[in-house]
Amino acid sequence: YDATCQVAQDIAEKIQERNRYQRNGESSAKLNVIIRSLLQNLREKIDQLKDSLLRAVSTHQITQLEGDRRQNLVDDLLTRQKQLQASYKNEGPEPDVIRSSLMTGGVKRGVTNPWLLEESEETRRLGFDDLRQQQRRIIEEQDAGLDALSSVISRQKQMGQEIGNELDEQN
Repeated sequence: YDATCQVAQDIAEKIQERNRYQRNGESSAKLNVIIRSLLQNLREKIDQLKDSLLRAVSTHQITQLEGDRRQNLVDDLLTRQKQLQASYKNEGPEPDVIRSSLMTGGVKRGVTNPWLLEESEETRRLGFDDLRQQQRRIIEEQDAGLDALSSVISRQKQMGQEIGNELDEQN
């Protein structure tokens, strides 16, 4: 898995380097060949990971929970591979296009904002201030839950100490 992540990172770096060359008017043909080869290597490594994960789960070498966790990691790698493939085929969009898509949160000339892919219906219609308010409310609810948990644990600690004292006294 780590080696596959490193290949994905290398591809991203090569694509950035190729895009820099294209903006400077230099030739990027050699980098395109390297990137294409790395993308093929990445695809093969992900397929190997999927196969070995399937074998490990089916032979009960790992628990189902661990299998699910690893499947999520493989799915993330697949998503990353698709993004890299799209970025490679884009032949390096201009930085202004990327910046405008980031700022507007929309799609410009085929460049998608990956941060919006997993956005829920609940938050899609909210503005920045509404999201911040919702985040504060969630944090306050979590803090209240942690305070309640803390008081329960403190009470259990106190009961444990009293039980220990009573046992010492009885002994």
